[in-house]
Amino acid sequence: MLAYRHAFHAGNHADVLKHTVLTLLLRYMNKKDKSYRLVDTHAGAGGYSLEGRYAQKKGEFEQGIGRLWTRDDLPEAVADYVDLVRRFNPQGSLEQYPGSPAFA
Repeated sequence: MLAYRHAFHAGNHADVLKHTVLTLLLRYMNKKDKSYRLVDTHAGAGGYSLEGRYAQKKGEFEQGIGRLWTRDDLPEAVADYVDLVRRFNPQGSLEQYPGSPAFA
C-alpha cells in the first residue's frame, strides 16, 4: 500500500469543496443553543505550506484555492470559506492552506 501525504493535495479543488461544505455545516451547527462535539477522525496537519516542495511538486492547489484567491464574484458559501483562508494568510499572499475549517 502506498503512503498518503496530504501536503501534495492540500488546497486542490476537492479539498476546497470538502472544506466549504464542512464550513457551512459548522456555521449551521454553531447557530444551535445546544452544545455538540466534533471529532475529526481523519485530521491531518493544522496547516500546509503551499510554497513547500510537496505542494509545489504537482501544484494541485493552483486549480483549487489558487483559482479562487483573487476572485470577488464567488457564491456566498465559497466566498466565506476563501475569507477564512485569507485570514490564515495575514500577509496577503497565498502561502498557507489551513488543514481544517474547525475554526469556522
